Amino acid sequence: MKKILSKDLTLFYTSNFPKTFNTSTNKKYIVTIGIGGNIGDTKKLFDKLVLSLNKNHKFDLLMTSPLLLNPPFGYLEQKPFLNGIIKLSTNLSVNEFFKITQRLEKRFGRKRSFQDAPRTLDIDIIFFDNKKISTKKLIIPHKDWANRESVIIPLNYMMNI
Repeated sequence: MKKILSKDLTLFYTSNFPKTFNTSTNKKYIVTIGIGGNIGDTKKLFDKLVLSLNKNHKFDLLMTSPLLLNPPFGYLEQKPFLNGIIKLSTNLSVNEFFKITQRLEKRFGRKRSFQDAPRTLDIDIIFFDNKKISTKKLIIPHKDWANRESVIIPLNYMMNI
């Protein structure tokens, strides 16, 4: 199912997006990640990511948002992006979690050719509990998240459930 929000923005509803997985968890940290991609069958890849995260005992999947088809930003000469939000819990430290997201991107075919390039999978840590981090490799909350429709629209959906 899809819901057209404007000429540039469309929400997609699939079996895994949006979905509530667990309503309780005993893991320490609540993490909100943004996912995005515009190369290949992105919906199928996102389903595989959810399956992979759900099978991993280091995470409890909590909830996913609907997927948002939206225009690229930064480098504009590329296909629109499909974006979504996944909320999960973990006992991993921020750095351990970040390393896993990097490995997942690579496993799902991510190539880093230039900033804002087309990609199979991008995983951004939007929030990691209430932590604030600013290093060369990692900024949490994610830089400029509040100004990105690709984050705000799916996140608003999740907050209104």
